[in-house]
Amino acid sequence: MPNLSPAPVVVIAPDSFKGSLSAQAVAAAIAAGIKRARPDAVVRLAPMADGGEGTLDAMLAHGGERRVVQVRGAAGAAREAALGLLPDGSAIVETAEIVGITDAVAMRTPVEARSTRGMGEAIRSLLDLGVRRFFVALGGSSTNDAGAGLLVGLGLLLLDAEGRELEPTPESLARLARIDVAGLDARLREVSFVAMSDVDNPLTGEQGATAVFGPQKGVAPDQVAPLDAVLERFATMLETALGRTARALPGAGAAGGLGFALHMLGAQFQPGAEVVAAQQGLDAALNGANWLITGEGRSDTQTLRGKAPFIACQHARAAGVPASLLSGAVDPSALAHLSAHFDGCFSPAPGPITLQAAIRDAAMLLANAAEQLTRIKYGA
Repeated sequence: MPNLSPAPVVVIAPDSFKGSLSAQAVAAAIAAGIKRARPDAVVRLAPMADGGEGTLDAMLAHGGERRVVQVRGAAGAAREAALGLLPDGSAIVETAEIVGITDAVAMRTPVEARSTRGMGEAIRSLLDLGVRRFFVALGGSSTNDAGAGLLVGLGLLLLDAEGRELEPTPESLARLARIDVAGLDARLREVSFVAMSDVDNPLTGEQGATAVFGPQKGVAPDQVAPLDAVLERFATMLETALGRTARALPGAGAAGGLGFALHMLGAQFQPGAEVVAAQQGLDAALNGANWLITGEGRSDTQTLRGKAPFIACQHARAAGVPASLLSGAVDPSALAHLSAHFDGCFSPAPGPITLQAAIRDAAMLLANAAEQLTRIKYGA
């Protein structure tokens, strides 16, 4: 029996592997592999997210209550969506859960006919429960309505030239003649919003929501300019009606312009992964630890732009803890950049493997890789 080092303390803080495993499942698989090599290891799970899909689950990982409400999805059809009530009385609303790009029904509907109305309905249902502090995770949206839907869900009225009420979709905003803010929920005066996003784009223009993010939501090249013009006109009218400006602020272009609407409601913008790290108590978990393992479905240079593994790595470095990256795939061309921050970058794939097999066997592959990494690191 080899002489083993003292029991290692390992913090496991991955993001989800999209289409395969949740962040909690990834962390559990890595923990299982570590325990096979070092049964005495102390593992501390801190599943991460950065504002996209999985943020709700990560924020509730260490306490809180999951609530299911009925709202409108991006295409207007009624759907059930989960929200989170946190132990301190605040709430988490995940855009990807309500108007997400993974909603096949919504994605079959033209982008100009989608809206964020369900987001406003979700927030209003939480207002009814007495919630006055909201975390809004902005990643993974299928919409491009500048947050008009969210505001309509909270009582705003959009009217055409004849005074008829309009739906809060880009195609209807083209006929917008007047905005009535009188019906906005009065409780919003008591509310604080934290918008969780690592996007710093403005609402419109070459770096705006439509031009940069629209194509992945189905915006055709010849639609970019007309849709951008619609959002610009809506922004001008809303800013006049509410007496503040926000279209050029960093993050206004997040989630198809949902960030703009939140700016107009006075939201504070914070990097999503930093909010999750604080909620998870990542710094406390790193106290006394001697290794952190993080990861995501695929790592490349974008990982270093505020993604969850990079934020986890930064916290580990600040605590003097080595941080290794274990992701489903690692872009070889990004290795030099990633290696400047991580203490080793690894993929669990044992060799040539199909995507289908990688998704199907992700938990097993992660456990196997974590076991072997632990044997190397601790001589198990």
